[in-house]
Amino acid sequence: MSELHGRIGGLTNGYDLHADWDGQRLSGRIGGRFEGKDIHLTVRAGDVDGRIGGTFAGFDADGEVTPQAVHVRLGGRLDGDDVHLQIGSGQVHGRFSGRLDGKDVALTQEGARLQGRIGGRFEGKDVDLSVSGVPLEVAALAAVCAYKALEDQQAQSAASSASTSTT
Repeated sequence: MSELHGRIGGLTNGYDLHADWDGQRLSGRIGGRFEGKDIHLTVRAGDVDGRIGGTFAGFDADGEVTPQAVHVRLGGRLDGDDVHLQIGSGQVHGRFSGRLDGKDVALTQEGARLQGRIGGRFEGKDVDLSVSGVPLEVAALAAVCAYKALEDQQAQSAASSASTSTT
């Protein structure tokens, strides 16, 4: 069994990512025991589907994953984000969430390390993962899923602190 582990974001404002890959299924945890989400992705013949989080507080993953590209929808049809990544020579480039209000994805694999950035220089998050034995396309998708989980949690925290400060 292969392992994927590392961090998305910084020391104080980020999520750990720990998952196992058995050749078809990536299963693990984004974040910590209390604040975070489970990740379960199944890849069969280029098709990926799965769930990040629980039944109510989470999002689905559905789309296509190949060694050359990732085209996946995270979330539902109306309230979701598209992931479009191009992969080649250990490089992953693309967009998450849309052309206008989305985020750039720029990752590089060197040996068993996947590093780079999702989002811009100021509002983005660093990616630093050990991807020993996990296909690059699956590791890149897992990184984007972790980024979305972190971004969703930060938006929820900001909304709750804004509502408590106005009352």
